Amino acid sequence: MTVPAAPTPAEANTSVGRHEFEPTFRDPAGRLRLTPHRALRQIHPAAAEATLAYLASPLRTALEKSGHLVATTIAGSAAHSGVASGELWLEHPRIDPISYPWEWTPAQWRAAAELTLRIAREAVRAGWTLKDATPLNIVFDGPRPVLVDVLSFERRDPGSTVWLAYGQFVRTFLLPLVARKHLSWPLQATLFWRDGYEPGQICNALGLWQRLNPNLLDVVTLAALLDRPGRKKPPSQKSQASSHPELATHILEKRIRRLEKQIASVTGSRHRSQWSQYSQTATHYQPADTARKQDFVRKTLQRCAPSRVLDVGANTGTYSLIAADAGARVVALDADPAALEMLWTAALQQDKPITTLVANIARPTPAAGWQNGEQLSLLDRLTGKFDLILMLAVIHHLILREQVPLGHIAELCAALTTRWLVLEWVPPSDPMFQEWLRGRDDLYGYLSEEDLRRAFSPLFAVADRCALDNGRVLFLFDRIAGRDKTTAAEPLRAEAGPA
Repeated sequence: MTVPAAPTPAEANTSVGRHEFEPTFRDPAGRLRLTPHRALRQIHPAAAEATLAYLASPLRTALEKSGHLVATTIAGSAAHSGVASGELWLEHPRIDPISYPWEWTPAQWRAAAELTLRIAREAVRAGWTLKDATPLNIVFDGPRPVLVDVLSFERRDPGSTVWLAYGQFVRTFLLPLVARKHLSWPLQATLFWRDGYEPGQICNALGLWQRLNPNLLDVVTLAALLDRPGRKKPPSQKSQASSHPELATHILEKRIRRLEKQIASVTGSRHRSQWSQYSQTATHYQPADTARKQDFVRKTLQRCAPSRVLDVGANTGTYSLIAADAGARVVALDADPAALEMLWTAALQQDKPITTLVANIARPTPAAGWQNGEQLSLLDRLTGKFDLILMLAVIHHLILREQVPLGHIAELCAALTTRWLVLEWVPPSDPMFQEWLRGRDDLYGYLSEEDLRRAFSPLFAVADRCALDNGRVLFLFDRIAGRDKTTAAEPLRAEAGPA
């Protein structure tokens, strides 16, 4: 077997930066260093033996073969030159972009939760246990969830009837979904709760009859009562054991099945929104306009042959799917979870390389965690990663709803793409433009195609143009090499005005 190259001194000791950072400093067994092309995990000497034992186990082999666990190779150890005595380094493929739970649709939350429980059950049967059960250990590779923390496994006491990660799973997976269904708390709010919600938070916000819901009684109501100050705590879970390993395994599996049913009960029905029905209600598009637009995009993708595409404002994903069919890996971005969930479902069913992110490009997800260093911001994960950007039926959202000047939109596009941009110009005469104009004619009613060209000209050249019968215009812009992306924003700062 060929052993991958051990981490270079530059990789092992690099300072934390935009594309190289260490998000796992809390892990007592090791630390993870992400570089542009791979993920390097340094295992502390005290955990090396246990880690190697897990890597040699049939469980690890089975989980990797199924695609449920990130692939791992030994990148360096004391047996290999260039690695200090006692050090163990593992290498994983870099899954890019990283997706965080607050950027998932509800169906993705369910898929990630079900994967975690499936792995936990397989681990129990194989004599191991999953000691961590948080959404932060799951990353979506295209539409499929993958567990990326190989240090989450440890040997299980055969007589133990306790899954120590049970409480963490409930706080970080189940309770956010309960809060979404019963309290309309957005999943995006979990950005501010690294270790999830406490049962008392949810219980205090629920009505009386909701607290008595059989699916919530144990994980919310009773848990909140037991957690009240002054109440006698139950015996430590570590002391709960059975003298019969088969019985202990049965009890653990029954507990996991109960969690699976509770996850299903809080994510059962799909929600609809204004934008999830956009393709059926878009009266400003005639069939001929839609066909011509799709034909333009297909021919552009054939001409440009991008390997990575960013679809900004992807909606239900018509053009993301077209890009994937053209051979590109796609990141689809939209602020509407219901619309994006339809795309994620289609990508999963059709096995398309499409990663969906619930986010607003005008209000991008910030960096989070300790010193903003544990989770990267959305723009840090996207900047300069794409050969082509699709920005279809988006620019009027940015101008009218977000009040972003054209020059700043050009600057953002230039930062995101390395070459191509497909943009749909929506003129002030368009029904959607008029609906959102709201009396601000002096600010935005004068905008024309020429204003768009002028704002983008410092950074982009027009490579192709297609006018639709409904007045909208499709552009293929070519990024001008060597131009400073900051030069486009200054002349048009005055466009933004009061709401």
